[in-house]
Amino acid sequence: MNVALSGASGLIGSALAGSLQADGSCCRQLVRRTPSRPNELEWRPERGLAESPAAEGLDAMIHLAGENVAAGRWTAERRSRISASRGPATRRLVESLSRLERPPRVFVCASAVGYYGDRGDELLDEASTSGAGFLASVCREWEAAAGTAGAVCERVVILRFGVVLSARGGALVRMLPPFRLGFGGRLGSGRQYFPWIHIDDAVAAIRHVLESDIRGPVNLVAPEQLTNADLTRTIAATLGRPALLPVPSPALRLAFGTMARETLLASARVVPAVLRETGFSYRCPTLGAALARELLPDA
Repeated sequence: MNVALSGASGLIGSALAGSLQADGSCCRQLVRRTPSRPNELEWRPERGLAESPAAEGLDAMIHLAGENVAAGRWTAERRSRISASRGPATRRLVESLSRLERPPRVFVCASAVGYYGDRGDELLDEASTSGAGFLASVCREWEAAAGTAGAVCERVVILRFGVVLSARGGALVRMLPPFRLGFGGRLGSGRQYFPWIHIDDAVAAIRHVLESDIRGPVNLVAPEQLTNADLTRTIAATLGRPALLPVPSPALRLAFGTMARETLLASARVVPAVLRETGFSYRCPTLGAALARELLPDA
């Protein structure tokens, strides 16, 4: 395949680029500077894709880039950066694709399970409505911008990511230090559902989407639905450590404000209906298997 990829230096993007290249695909990386290598395409969030003959006739454009929502407290400035890096940047990318003589056949755009908001123990599939809050509104705008690619590309797919687990970066790496020291514990009540997916399954699911005729939203989450308390116990058991020190909700809200309420303490019981219906096979369908793969590679 001939694929262009934004966010290629991130956790998911780098793993996906490696997978595509290993199978002989041409993976052109979108960079925010003047290209210095043949496989690079210049892209600026504020302007879209720069003109280049290499952008013509792509099989797919995969758009994963976006400001990290979990990097810290959501100040007004961070909210602005988070919003601008998603809806508006995606819309400009699509506008630049519309100027190509041969635009990509498929447009695949990241989103997140934050689209559903805080929904308790309600089962949420791709047909479920969007929720309330800042993150849900950002995801709605992001997905609406991606949807405009329907006038340009044959197929548009929206990837609603759960938390991607990998020992190479992301949420799992930030969680591990207190658990290794024996100071880990649930967040708040621990009853909030924690939608997750192993990095290998995230990459395989994107490949599955590219190679099928799937359209519209796809929940990229594992089939196992777990709470934060389940997550805590499984991490501790995998490391052979206790998990006795919960972090109270007020402390999280004091430290992180709205970000804590909408990410760390929010509950989204998300199911991968589309992946199941289209025959996707998970390599790590359970959290125990995923953590063993990442934390106990010699087991």
